[in-house]
Amino acid sequence: MRRNQVAVVGAAETTELGVIPNMSQLQLHADAALNAIADAGLKLSDIDGFATAVETPQQVAHYLGITPTWVDGTSVGGCSFMLHVRHAAAAIEAGLCKTVLITHAESGKSMIGKQPRFTAPDSLNGQFEAPYGVYGPPSMFPIPVLRFMKTHGITHEQLAMVAVVQREWAAKNPRATMKDPITVADVLNSRMIAYPFRLLQCCLVTDGGGALILTSADRARDFPKKPVYILGTGESVETPMVSQMKTFDSSRAFKVAGPLAFKEAGIAHKDVDHLMIYDAFAHLPLYGLGDLGFMPYEETGRFIADGNTRPGGKLPLNTNGGGLSYMHSGMYGMYALQESVRQMRGIAPAQVPNAKISVCHGVGGMFAASGTIIFTNEK
Repeated sequence: MRRNQVAVVGAAETTELGVIPNMSQLQLHADAALNAIADAGLKLSDIDGFATAVETPQQVAHYLGITPTWVDGTSVGGCSFMLHVRHAAAAIEAGLCKTVLITHAESGKSMIGKQPRFTAPDSLNGQFEAPYGVYGPPSMFPIPVLRFMKTHGITHEQLAMVAVVQREWAAKNPRATMKDPITVADVLNSRMIAYPFRLLQCCLVTDGGGALILTSADRARDFPKKPVYILGTGESVETPMVSQMKTFDSSRAFKVAGPLAFKEAGIAHKDVDHLMIYDAFAHLPLYGLGDLGFMPYEETGRFIADGNTRPGGKLPLNTNGGGLSYMHSGMYGMYALQESVRQMRGIAPAQVPNAKISVCHGVGGMFAASGTIIFTNEK
C-alpha cells in the first residue's frame, strides 16, 4: 500500500461504554456504526465497503440495511480491526469500493446476544492444549511470561508499574472505567488470578464497541473532520503460543507486522510521537516495545518504571488507559485504533502535544495474530 493514500474520516465508539445491559451485541454494532457515520457527515447509503469480526459481515450489514460491494470478515482475535484497516486501504486503492465502514462491538460483560466462542475438540488447540488444562488467557500466558521475566531480568515491580502508569492516563479520561490512582503495592496486593498475574494486571471485562470510516485521501479533504492518514500497515499470523514458548519473547507474528508497517511508512522509531500497544495483560506493553524494535527486551521494564511512558514522558503509551483501565470488551484492537485517531485529530482527553505520528500495535488469538497501523495527521 502507498503511504498517505487512504484516510480515516469518521471514528466513534458506542454512546456508552462499560456495562450496557439494555443493548444486544448487534445493537452495539449499530450504535457504533451510526455514531461514526454521523462523525463523518455521511449517510448509511454512502457505505459501499464493510468489515467486522466475530459477528458475520452479512449479519451486521443486514441489520444496518446496507449492501456493500466489498466485505471482509477476517476474525483473528483482538487485532482483527487493524487487519481490516489494512485490507480496506488496499481495497480503496484498488477501486473496489470508496467508503468503508469497520465495526466492532461486544457484550463482554452483560452477555446480551453475544456470539459464543468455543475450542473445537479436533482443532490443534483442542487436541494439544485443552487436555492439559489450558483454558483462556489467564492460564495460557503465565508460564511464558515467567520465563520472559527470568530471561530478561524483568521484576514483579516493573510489571506492576505498567498498570500504575496506565491508570494515570485513565485518570485523565472521563470515559475510562477505572480512574482511581493505584500504586505498585496496590497491584501486588490485589487478588491473585494466575501467577504472576494479579487482578490489577488483567484486562477489564466490559460492554461496548467502536467504528471507523475510511476513504481515499483525495476524497477525505471534503469531509467535515480533519482526516487522519494511514502511513503504514503490517499484519501476520502463526500458530498460537508456539513461538512464544520456543523463544520466551513473544510471537513471530508480532515481529513481522511491526517492521512491515515501519518499512511501509518510511519512518524511524525516533519519529514516533504516540504509541498504542494492545494490553490484555500487563506484560504486553513490554513485549510490544521489544517486538517493535524500540529497545531490547531487557530494557523494557525499566523504561516504563522510570516514567518514560507516563503523562509527560518521552514516549506516551496507551494514553486512553488501555485495556487495563479504559475498557476491554474482549477484543481491544478497535479501542486502541480509536485513541490513535483521537490523538492525531488533537481531541484526545489526554492529548499528546504536537503529536504527528501514532503507532497502533495489536495482538489477537492468544498470540496467533498481529496487526500494526501507523497514522499521521500530515499529508
